[in-house]
Amino acid sequence: MITYKSTEEIELLRESSLIVARALGEVAKKIKPGIATKALDKIAEEFIRDQGAKPAFKGYNGFPTTLCISINEHVVHGIPGDRIIDDGDIVSIDCGALKNGFYGDSAYTFPIGNIQPDVMKLLEATKTSLYKAIDQAVEGKRLGDIGNAIQSHVEPLGFSVVKDLVGHGIGKNLHEKPNVLNYGKRGNGMLLKEGLVLAIEPMINMGTHKVVQEEDRWTVRTLDRKPSAHYEHTVAVKKGKADILSSFKFIEEVLFLQKN
Repeated sequence: MITYKSTEEIELLRESSLIVARALGEVAKKIKPGIATKALDKIAEEFIRDQGAKPAFKGYNGFPTTLCISINEHVVHGIPGDRIIDDGDIVSIDCGALKNGFYGDSAYTFPIGNIQPDVMKLLEATKTSLYKAIDQAVEGKRLGDIGNAIQSHVEPLGFSVVKDLVGHGIGKNLHEKPNVLNYGKRGNGMLLKEGLVLAIEPMINMGTHKVVQEEDRWTVRTLDRKPSAHYEHTVAVKKGKADILSSFKFIEEVLFLQKN
């Protein structure tokens, strides 16, 4: 069943989504070569709880941590632990929070230190495809328009769309209907109506689109072990222009200051 959110419910979703955004901003301050992924997880969990919210992922279907941290060829659902982040890594961090009965969900892929130009191109293409998809999240468009916007941007650049993993509706549940594919045909699929809230999250690979699950039964990696990037926003469908409830502002302010 599809649930449409009221104006008041969308504001509660925005509150949770901005807690996620600010938690990722706190992570951005500390992520660097030499830090263990579990240290970043601790930062995010403490921040979320300090806001009177709960980490959305911790305990979800048995997942053990606050963040999903997926490095290089890992696509999604990597479990933070003792792994040390190195110069040249790309680190996808997915975070969720629950407050006042509503979820927020967002992800960002961090380039660490000196990144290969072709890998940086993958990150840029993936992030651009997210915003192209969001441009389609308006009343009167169809679900296929969102997936098509992602696919038609990244494939001509030589990248591939992960087909086994999808975005989703979000609200009082972390994962709601509909599934949001990152590929598709323009004009196909469910009609988008105001009040639908979606987590749009392109997962784009440098090589094959095929993925496999690691032995921990959570981490998903590319079959050919080439890098993968992942960006995600929580978005409310509106008339004329989508309303992005999450934000990369807090992350990118930190990254800008570190660079300059």
